[in-house]
Amino acid sequence: MTSAQPDPKTGIVTREEEPGGSMTFFEHLTELRKRIINSLISIVIGSFVGFYLSGYFVEFITKPMARALADAHLDPKLIYTHPAGFLNLLLTLGIYIGIVLASPYVLYQIWLFVAPALYKHERSAVTGFLFSTVALFLLGIAFGYFVALPRVLHFLVGFQGMSIPFMHGIQPGTVVPMISINEYFDVILLILMGLGVVFEMPVLVFFLSLFGIVTPKFLMKNFRYAILVISVIAAIVTPTPDATTMLIFMAPMVGLYFLSVGVSAVVVRKRERRLNQPAEAR
Repeated sequence: MTSAQPDPKTGIVTREEEPGGSMTFFEHLTELRKRIINSLISIVIGSFVGFYLSGYFVEFITKPMARALADAHLDPKLIYTHPAGFLNLLLTLGIYIGIVLASPYVLYQIWLFVAPALYKHERSAVTGFLFSTVALFLLGIAFGYFVALPRVLHFLVGFQGMSIPFMHGIQPGTVVPMISINEYFDVILLILMGLGVVFEMPVLVFFLSLFGIVTPKFLMKNFRYAILVISVIAAIVTPTPDATTMLIFMAPMVGLYFLSVGVSAVVVRKRERRLNQPAEAR
């Protein structure tokens, strides 16, 4: 590990090795393997717990669909078309719940692998890193479940009852939805997990700023390109063609981008303040 120290002749700040901080390439590989194994073990344990809890989550995740069907005056029931369909759903749901449960420990393992490349004061941010990452991911899932998902489902279920020119030849009641719970799970997985990952934008920008890859000036200068990328991501995550729903997905992403600019500004300001301090104050 290194720390910032000025060269006695030139006064240029350089990094000196801290005891025990340097590792060979093979030591890095060994450390990486250790962190991966620990993470996989935690996910396996979490998946067993998740499978035990999956029955409770099935009722929770099917409520938005049942509500959308009832609002469209349809039978609020979901079906499965394969004998093992429901069991497969429980197993898959258990794995995803296990990943979420194990995520704090997995993130901690990632931090332990990355930490040797950081300064001591940067390594002290582990608590904030873990809390922010998990909190933002859960906030993204909550936004998807309570805001985005109901809007998407009501649009998709109510589409067969809309007055659309090319559907005038279809008699009411001729085409009705029979929603497979497995296919429904694929849709909500795309929406909820996609938004959960998207909400991690400030954490990603934090690390990019920490290593000097991006700056607030760079982010603001390339805002137009960021909006383009956000639009593409919203179009992928949004399973409906209407612009209103897409804007609902885009709004938090734009807000997160500006939050990321603020995070980058704080990181860059602290780094510059540290480098401008006298050597004895570091």
